[in-house]
Amino acid sequence: MICKQKQKQVLRLVALLLLWLAVWPLALAQNEQSKRIPVHDPVMIKQDDTYYLFATGRGIAVWSSKDMVNWEREKPVFEEAPAWGTDVAPGFKGHIWAPDIAYHNGQYYLYYSISAFGKNTSAIGVATNKTLNPNDPNFKWVDRGIVVQSVPGRDLWNAIDPNLIMDEQGQPWLSFGSFWNGLKIVKLEKDLLSVAKKPQEWHTIVKRERTDTLDDRSAGNAAVEAPFIFRKGDYYYLFASFDFCCRGPKSTYKMVVGRSKNITGPYVDKEGKKMTHGGGSLLLEGDKNWFGVGHNSVYNFDGQDYLVFHGYDAADEGKSKLRIEKLTWDKNGWPVVMKKQAEAKQK
Repeated sequence: MICKQKQKQVLRLVALLLLWLAVWPLALAQNEQSKRIPVHDPVMIKQDDTYYLFATGRGIAVWSSKDMVNWEREKPVFEEAPAWGTDVAPGFKGHIWAPDIAYHNGQYYLYYSISAFGKNTSAIGVATNKTLNPNDPNFKWVDRGIVVQSVPGRDLWNAIDPNLIMDEQGQPWLSFGSFWNGLKIVKLEKDLLSVAKKPQEWHTIVKRERTDTLDDRSAGNAAVEAPFIFRKGDYYYLFASFDFCCRGPKSTYKMVVGRSKNITGPYVDKEGKKMTHGGGSLLLEGDKNWFGVGHNSVYNFDGQDYLVFHGYDAADEGKSKLRIEKLTWDKNGWPVVMKKQAEAKQK
């Protein structure tokens, strides 16, 4: 009798264990999903033991985290949007796009975009701060005004989606752009606040040819935006986003990459095709869980490279959410998303 009772207890425990093993991955995934914060165009930086994330939003959205998993909403960068914004884009109401954050010479530089939607009536501004810790008495964002501006009828490029990069000599450059005639890079003054004047240097780094699926933002070229340049070894790696964002379930966003030994290019993909001629090797695209993924940034934190981007969540009506994935590099020096690599091995 006692043996039968023990057998029943063991069977119950086994059944509970099997149930837990079946439910646990789903619960873990749901927990991970619940922690994904709603962001668009995320960039990140670490100060002391805290990660700070900046994203598109009213006044520029800001989040902080100790572990890149649990995020706390901070006050926006601007309580009142820069006054010059209405001069650049009539109707501007404080919704600021696609920031980029960098630290240089004891100061943080936050580049950001003000634009009329679907037009190249745009400008990139910059604000500075001595610290990102809002509890520090030195915390104060100071707007430094316009760095680059595009004007319809004068310019065939679009001044949005900035990304600061230093070359091997410490010279600052700003890559930027979307649609129209592609992505650009321009040399900055040493103070990082304006375009270098003597001489000016402007270069096209990505360009796609017209397709039949373009909308009115294209002005003759296929959908491309969000340049981000990351130096690794002997190369500058240029990441960009192809196709369409911001369409929920109809988003077709994907990330591509090329590389060059010169910061101004030419950037080529794995096949040797120049990115100024439509080249770009696929890094990550949408799947059954994410309608589209893109507008990425890349960082090295504590010896590990990370890909930071947003995706349109199929489990939540295509809403834009933060994603962070580890990056590794293949034997030929090309970036690989570790999660994608693991999934490929399982198949």
